Amino acid sequence: MAVLWLDEITADDLELVGGKGASLGELTGAGLPVPSGFVVSAGTYRSFIEETGIDEELFETVDVDTEDSKALAEAQSRAKELVLETEMPEEIRQEIYDSYDEMGDGDDFVAVRSSATAEDLPDASFAGQQETFLNVTREDLVDRVKRCWASLFTQRAIYYRQEKGFAHDKVDIAVVVQRMVDAEKSGVMFTSHPSTGASQIIIEAAWGLGEAVVSGSVSPDNYVVDRESGAVEEVTIADKKTMMEKDEATGETVEREVPDDLREAQVLDERDIERLVELGERVEDHYGNPQDVEWAVVDGEVFMLQSRPITTIDDGETEIETDDGASANGASADTGGPGANAGGASADGIADGSGAVETAGGASSGAGASDDGDVLVSGLGASPGIASGAVRIVDQLDQLDKVSEGDIIVTEMTTPDMVPAMKRAAGIATDEGGMTSHAAIVSRELGVPAVVGCTDATTTLTDDQRITIDGDKGTITEGRKETTEEREPIEEARPKTPVKPMTATEVKVNVSIPEAAERAAATGADGVGLLRMEHMILSTNKTPAKYLEDHGVDAYVNEIVEGVRGVADEFYPRPVRVRTLDAPTDEFRQLQGGEDEPDEHNPMLGYRGIRRSLDRPEVFKHELEAFARLYEMGYDNVEIMFPLVNDAEDVIRARNLLEESGIDPDKRTWGVMIETPASALGVEQMAEQGIDFASFGTNDLTQYTLAVDRNNGNVADRFDELHPSVLQLISQTIAVCREHDVDTSICGQAGSKPKMVQHLVDEGISSISANIDAVRDVQHEVKRVEQSLLLDSVR
Repeated sequence: MAVLWLDEITADDLELVGGKGASLGELTGAGLPVPSGFVVSAGTYRSFIEETGIDEELFETVDVDTEDSKALAEAQSRAKELVLETEMPEEIRQEIYDSYDEMGDGDDFVAVRSSATAEDLPDASFAGQQETFLNVTREDLVDRVKRCWASLFTQRAIYYRQEKGFAHDKVDIAVVVQRMVDAEKSGVMFTSHPSTGASQIIIEAAWGLGEAVVSGSVSPDNYVVDRESGAVEEVTIADKKTMMEKDEATGETVEREVPDDLREAQVLDERDIERLVELGERVEDHYGNPQDVEWAVVDGEVFMLQSRPITTIDDGETEIETDDGASANGASADTGGPGANAGGASADGIADGSGAVETAGGASSGAGASDDGDVLVSGLGASPGIASGAVRIVDQLDQLDKVSEGDIIVTEMTTPDMVPAMKRAAGIATDEGGMTSHAAIVSRELGVPAVVGCTDATTTLTDDQRITIDGDKGTITEGRKETTEEREPIEEARPKTPVKPMTATEVKVNVSIPEAAERAAATGADGVGLLRMEHMILSTNKTPAKYLEDHGVDAYVNEIVEGVRGVADEFYPRPVRVRTLDAPTDEFRQLQGGEDEPDEHNPMLGYRGIRRSLDRPEVFKHELEAFARLYEMGYDNVEIMFPLVNDAEDVIRARNLLEESGIDPDKRTWGVMIETPASALGVEQMAEQGIDFASFGTNDLTQYTLAVDRNNGNVADRFDELHPSVLQLISQTIAVCREHDVDTSICGQAGSKPKMVQHLVDEGISSISANIDAVRDVQHEVKRVEQSLLLDSVR
């Protein structure tokens, strides 16, 4: 099937629908206000390029030196030509049209948005790299889908994937088609400060469609809300010169000048802010970590258009020396950040006479001035750090070649196309844009200081002028900032791991893909509590049986070995717990070789996990062979975890297969997932068979305990990992395991929730594994609970 509807998609469908599609499916399932729509799956794109025979030439075309701007441009041009000039198979075309017709009355405008399978990951945002088309009609729908596919090979996407170590032929792209929201006002919201992680909600808002905000073509209003009190702390009112909206005559998206009476008018009123804050907190509670949310308001109703994890929160305070000797501070102060130049705001966001509301999108007079010189230009600090260098004014993309290592890019607006040059630059300054624009997110991820929304940077500054940019204060001053401190080279300055609180309960990290290993290791986690093997296999776009048929046993085993090895290297000697293959049949059906997969009414209750592995030992043994090779190579920190185990019989059969593969269960660490009530109630018998650990998968344990399908939006409000029955099963399991000297852990997303952490530590769990962005918070919460227990015991 080429199409999946949003209300049947969850985060588990990432490989099918990409980051954006999975996020929208999750938001829909959580009961949040999301425009209706469907996703043209990533498997459909893969089928298109392979069935038409353009795949090999496509991947050869984009295998270029990414530092060669001319080669990049030629690669983009040829790749686009290949995709757009190749006819889409009729059956795919018809299913897209049929889905569109089912969604509306045939005359509806839709938004068509790319959703790559390697975007919005915890270690890389891939922000703004693929295309979005607004106000699309039925007539243009198929063409826009193909243009989204082609946008997988833009210059910026090719460059960024190569920089992040993602192979071009391993990344697929889905396309989201949603009913168009004709927004009156729109923008972006961070549920925590994107640089410091401070307990603040940052909202940026402008008139019309949100593309102007996320692309950086307009300087938006900026609102800073304290999470604890709910008070609006700061409001910066920008001079919003342009807006994007639908042209009523043509239906096309056009950029227009903002009416004079709205240019410096405040976009959001008190009720808007309250509603956005409420929805933002719901989104963060659902995911369990800080989120970057796109939103829109029409007729007073707020819609969520996208949510992705914030990938740029920095723990460090390390000062980093740039090539020309200037320092770049790795973290902004909690008291600074966006709008730091504005005064406090009253609760309704209206100026109270204290300088609360700042106009024109710039810094207030004298605020944020540097001690080292007069402020030439000021704006919003979009990416923290201080750097000095020579100005390079960039008016057009073909001028990016003049940017050398250590220069400061000064441009009208920051766009994702600038990523190659941003990598070389010491700092960025823009006339337009907000701190939540896609390009600003990427600049933070690259660690490049940035000041945006300066209004007049390109006219005030000149080429070759020496300046110092302060991404914390949002200021640009004349000359180079001098320092008397002796600094380390940039390669040595960044700490490998942050200082973390010491806890008796280990805090580990979940890793979805091997490419995230470096960032995961830098969290200071005590190891990996869950490394998912399925991403190593499914990313090949072939079922295990098909991969073995086409490439042979050695290639299949090597695929697993190299994926696990990369993570094991980063964490050594800290343990890395690898879950054997656990993919439901609906995921396998989308792959090459998936035509023989059973068609199951509810795949989550079906042929998956250990039950599939035990039923197909001839394939499963090759997974275990990969573990045997890793042990032979000296990776004794690798642990084996079997998913969806129900009882001791499953454990006995799995243990026998370990022995047949040359792995001694008495000398290696192995264990099971506790995902069903049966496994929780039967853990004592499993402990007697020699398991070393039992790890809770709370998503499945909750849905099987409460009879709530977590993919069903009709009962989403009943899905509660903190339900007393779920907690009782967890408590009982921990108690039994402690009696049998079996470690216990949790690797489901509920482990990131403070109330669950409290319960787990109280019960004596051995370790808690959290998502990358949540590790720091869980470490501190565990420390707090442990200290409380210690105090209670001595009082």
